[in-house]
Amino acid sequence: MPDQASDGTFEPTGAAPEPSGAAPAVQVEGVWKRFGQQIAVHGIDLVLPAGKFIGLVGPNGAGKTTTLSMITGLLRPDSGRIRVAGHDVWSDPESVARVKARIGILPEGLRLFERLSGRELLAYSGRLRGLPGAEVDKRATQLLDVLDLAGSQHKLVVDYSTGMRKKIGLAAALLHNPDVLFLDEPFEGVDPVSAQTIRGVLERYTTSGATVVFSSHVMELVESLCDWVAVMAGGRIRAQGPLAEVKGDAATLQEAFLELVGANGRAAAGDSLDWLGGGAQGDGR
Repeated sequence: MPDQASDGTFEPTGAAPEPSGAAPAVQVEGVWKRFGQQIAVHGIDLVLPAGKFIGLVGPNGAGKTTTLSMITGLLRPDSGRIRVAGHDVWSDPESVARVKARIGILPEGLRLFERLSGRELLAYSGRLRGLPGAEVDKRATQLLDVLDLAGSQHKLVVDYSTGMRKKIGLAAALLHNPDVLFLDEPFEGVDPVSAQTIRGVLERYTTSGATVVFSSHVMELVESLCDWVAVMAGGRIRAQGPLAEVKGDAATLQEAFLELVGANGRAAAGDSLDWLGGGAQGDGR
């Protein structure tokens, strides 16, 4: 695991492992998930390399959140195999516990203990993870300072803004120094200042050799942050690999993404709305 410096950032322990010579951070083999008559995930295979900033991208309803929930032990797959940090996630109850000890999670729509202060939330989270109290307090102080929450540490979480909630949730996910950090839409609804703070912490974290996997449908953000991308649509993986390979000859990831998910033809869908705009009231007057 990466080492934590006295200023709360994460110090490199050497060069980030190359995917060809190190075990993948995540391996997904033939995973299916159905909700009633709807198939949310169609037998996907996915290999996410260790030591990378990885984007799992796709349109709304692509199956990203369902996939991350199965990978992180929150939702049992109907079939298939998942390994995280070298451990089989669903082979037995003990394996789920081992995986959860090695990962950090910031899910979309995170529900926090709102009647705790920010510091109390971190103290509770760290002790729940089995960390010594003194170490929890030290790390909490460092994270609160780095994430610009020190001035609000004694404020109840219920009174936090969206950006502050994302930051305190990230602090709780990082507190035990996980090998792999999973983030579901971490920048959704976050103001630019908070987003830049979160981004800086995540970039430093991956520099230390850890792995960040985050889902998003904002291609510009993924392209600016990630060096490895998986594209998902309709519950299937349409492409995966280094950013440059997934982009191919496209000028931007957005262009490549639209081609991969078959959405290029929809760009002209609004052409039929010839009555829209221009201040006209239509022919029904």
